[in-house]
Amino acid sequence: MRILTPLQTSFLCLFSACVVLAQAQQSLPLNSLSTFSGSSISNPATFGLPASSSLTVSVAICSSQASSERFFLTNGSDVFEIQLESGFGSWTGPSSNNASLLVESVGQSTFEVAVSDNGTVHEILDALPLFGDSSANQAILFSPPFAFETTMDPTYPNYTLPSANSSLPEAPSSPTFDLVFAPSSAQLTSLPQTGCSLANMSSAGSVELNDAWLRGSGEWRSQWFVGGLSPGTNYTAYVIQDQVKVSGPIYFVTKSSSFPCPLVRSLPYCPSTAYAVPLLPPQSPALAYDATSLPTNISDPLLQYMTNFTTMLLTFGCGRDLYSPLQTCSDCQREYRSWLCSVSFPRCSEPFPTPSESSSGGNAQAPFSALQPQPSGVSPRNPFFPVVNYTYTSLLPCLEVCHAVDRACPYFLGISCPVPQFNADASYGVGFIDSGDSGVVGQGTTGMAQDRWGNVWCNGN
Repeated sequence: MRILTPLQTSFLCLFSACVVLAQAQQSLPLNSLSTFSGSSISNPATFGLPASSSLTVSVAICSSQASSERFFLTNGSDVFEIQLESGFGSWTGPSSNNASLLVESVGQSTFEVAVSDNGTVHEILDALPLFGDSSANQAILFSPPFAFETTMDPTYPNYTLPSANSSLPEAPSSPTFDLVFAPSSAQLTSLPQTGCSLANMSSAGSVELNDAWLRGSGEWRSQWFVGGLSPGTNYTAYVIQDQVKVSGPIYFVTKSSSFPCPLVRSLPYCPSTAYAVPLLPPQSPALAYDATSLPTNISDPLLQYMTNFTTMLLTFGCGRDLYSPLQTCSDCQREYRSWLCSVSFPRCSEPFPTPSESSSGGNAQAPFSALQPQPSGVSPRNPFFPVVNYTYTSLLPCLEVCHAVDRACPYFLGISCPVPQFNADASYGVGFIDSGDSGVVGQGTTGMAQDRWGNVWCNGN
């Protein structure tokens, strides 16, 4: 937003505003979103604005081609220019009864104007979408969190914990989410980063399933299962909230055409498991494995382990006696579930390009992922998984998943994680989130299990 100097204001009034203000104005109602096309309005065009002690006017360019629109606003006493960045801009301040918005150099483009007394309407959100995983022609993606699970810690003497196979609670009300994705060669990032501009682009592939999902971290997200993708292709993805708020971009790559592992998703007992696993393809019409199609010889032992652990945990006086000023039995069960799912469901992957070739946000020294080749016919890490007749590469769990259980659970349970100095990297990804030095939290080479650029270094579940 830029306030004009008196000379600029006089110039604008002389050559544009005075002419337009003499014409009949179209009034923009408070708390409204309006769309205009240059072919259907005058050039320049003026719009009346409502009076408010705190009015926000935001504009967004919807056309994909370059545009030269300029937006000027008078609140009754001063004149401002709304500066556009990434295709949108906004102004906030008090307005009087004779406030108006002037649009110049409209051309043939389309734009939106939002008028609100409740903050900015058009914006780029800080929270990013989340990439689950991909196969050769499918992918799982999630919106940013739209709600967080609100549960009360149980209290003594009725200290109960969720069952091993708890059903998903009813989803809270959700904003409207739209997923936009295309090969990175389509250069979505060169478009105006507005909901109306991105929504006009055709997505490559198809959304096969979309539902609300509660991940293990307690975050409600919208979940998409996407099909019809091209193997070995870099994709760019955005999530648009309520048509006007943009989240992203994030980037991901589909696996090669020879990648053999199917995806698994929507397991209430492993709510953060959404990735490729070493199984045979699911029987038609299933597109991926879920709680209804996963073989019971895999799920039943996991549920039994979870039940037995919960029974043992409740032998402690949960809610009455404290084993930590920071952790509770509920925390312990949640972290154990996360670890159990990470080691029970081996994650398939494949070697990524070398660090100098990969897209790592400008970091040419990005480390290699924690990959472990799995030859055909070799028994998998989880003995309840079948021996498959294909070769694949396993992405190891992050060591921090085990450390989280160790920190959250009572000492008497005997939780113990391998030590980085003594062969921990044979079964875990080491040094990515934490440095691997004894007692040091953080300071790892990446600081995270995966990033927005499509790099996945270890399975953080």
